Amino acid sequence: MTVRKATTVWTGDLARGAGEVSLDTSEAAAFTVSFPSRAQEANGQTSPEELIAAAHSSCFSMQLSGLLGANDTPPDRIETSAMVSFGPRGEGFAIFGLALTTTASVPGIDAARFADIAERAKPICPVSAALAGTDIALEATLA
Repeated sequence: MTVRKATTVWTGDLARGAGEVSLDTSEAAAFTVSFPSRAQEANGQTSPEELIAAAHSSCFSMQLSGLLGANDTPPDRIETSAMVSFGPRGEGFAIFGLALTTTASVPGIDAARFADIAERAKPICPVSAALAGTDIALEATLA
């Protein structure tokens, strides 16, 4: 089992404050997050939802690649975008849904088989599984 760690240091109040997120395990990047970037315009900063979208698009692409390889039809290229819908709910905020859009170049497979494999990948992608309480839409296109 592997363990990954990220740390956020938040300074200030919600409306005017900001946080610095560091990817502790890989040291690959650091990000500044703020509430305005979360609920309004990105303003050069990121949000937890954008980071979820990044995790989901990369995880789904890996899962789909693995299933396509197991089908003896490894992909040449997979491009996946993830959109996370976020907004007010009750006294707080919520993630309302996620939408994955993937296009792949896969020699030796027809569109119906590709769509079937993509649908199989969606619930078993570990990020999808972690977000199982949220509606996840998928649009899969064979290039």
